[in-house]
Amino acid sequence: MDISRLPSSAIVVEVGPRDGLQSEEEILETEEKVTLLRELYEAGVREFEFSSFVRGDRVPQLRDAEAVFERIRAWEGVRWMALIGNERGYERAVAAGVRTVRWTIVASETFNRKNFNRAIAESLKELQHIGKRASADGVEIVGTIGATFGCPYEGEVPRERVIRLAREMAEVGVREIILADTTGLATPRQVAEVLAELQQRLPGLELGCHFHNTRNAGFANVVAALQMGVRRFDAGVGGIGGCPFAPHAAGNIATEDLVHLLNGMGIETGIRLERLITVAHWLERRLGHPLPGQVMKAGPGRFAQVLQA
Repeated sequence: MDISRLPSSAIVVEVGPRDGLQSEEEILETEEKVTLLRELYEAGVREFEFSSFVRGDRVPQLRDAEAVFERIRAWEGVRWMALIGNERGYERAVAAGVRTVRWTIVASETFNRKNFNRAIAESLKELQHIGKRASADGVEIVGTIGATFGCPYEGEVPRERVIRLAREMAEVGVREIILADTTGLATPRQVAEVLAELQQRLPGLELGCHFHNTRNAGFANVVAALQMGVRRFDAGVGGIGGCPFAPHAAGNIATEDLVHLLNGMGIETGIRLERLITVAHWLERRLGHPLPGQVMKAGPGRFAQVLQA
């Protein structure tokens, strides 16, 4: 392993309260969501995708986005992000006081239509319009490219398409782009190759990664991304999450598993692992079924804290 490119610290973005809960049949009440967010905050998490401003009849798990944000917005030192899917979602998020929104385009025509009921070109056009509004409103847009490393419907996703989407997002004013392995098809070599090309051709972008552990390669892919200098990773507490629009899309990499891995590599996150495990156990009890996270079962061992070089 080439440790020369490993970052000294990494940012763990907790997406469980949005990406995770939207996939659960059990619907948490607003105060329960606030409790979950507070416990994660007390564990040291400082970046969250806390909800999505979508139609409540389509995603009832997230119908209380405004109510949740009203209760958490004053917490100090937090970067709150919300997913939006259209201009109405943008308007709701801004009206609620959200200053960072996430916009996803899937790098597969079939998958984008299944996810958003529109073509990639239509998603780009709407992003361009929202980008102008966001620039005037002082709102940051974080872009996500879904199915970056493969699509369950179309198979291999051309790398040039990913580059083109990243470039078009950057032209709208997006400066941070998350590469999402939406259905867990990525391999470490593929991750390294895609990142290398993006870093070479679009050096001004900050790149992050969103991995799923569907085929048990999520954490190998994290290591590959770390070796390419990436330091921002999405994760879901307990490993909750998935994609309701793709077959067999198991959950996100578990936040506590990611922190355990980073600790063992001497990479600082500012997150207290034991507290995080407690949160995962609480969520498992509340949801009423086993969660896929491993460290919550095995315990932190010697990597409870960061190992100093």
